[in-house]
Amino acid sequence: MGDALDIEAVFRRHVKTVYRVCYSFMGSAADAEDATQATFMRLIDHPRTFESEQHEKAWLIVCASNVCKDVLKSASRTRVTAMPEREPADPRQADPIDATLDAVLRLPVRYKDVVYLHYYEGYKTGEIAEMLGENPSTVRNRLRDARALLRKTLGGDE
Repeated sequence: MGDALDIEAVFRRHVKTVYRVCYSFMGSAADAEDATQATFMRLIDHPRTFESEQHEKAWLIVCASNVCKDVLKSASRTRVTAMPEREPADPRQADPIDATLDAVLRLPVRYKDVVYLHYYEGYKTGEIAEMLGENPSTVRNRLRDARALLRKTLGGDE
């Protein structure tokens, strides 16, 4: 993709994806914005050459999830912020997409990675395994376990 990395172009291409990854971990817009900024700062501080835009995107997704995991496990941070309640005016009109997103956001961290990469970014399990440094069978098992947790949470058929 060339010798010099155009950070501004990389940012424009991938900021929405990086923000979505960060929001899925952090659960708040402000924390997601901070993590998004930290992700791009890592790229600025340690520029690298990418084989393709797909490689660039995959690196940013993994970097963003690592930034978020670092923030969440840091000793100085305590998670007391809850997701804001989004009550529809008429409960019969609750948006099933919102319920699904809320359920995904509540998944344990090890499941969020694979669910996001598979269902929201469209990566295959082998690709996810390579990105995360895991075995493909581990990724498939995490997807299976995440689906089971989501079925319980969302009241799906057993």
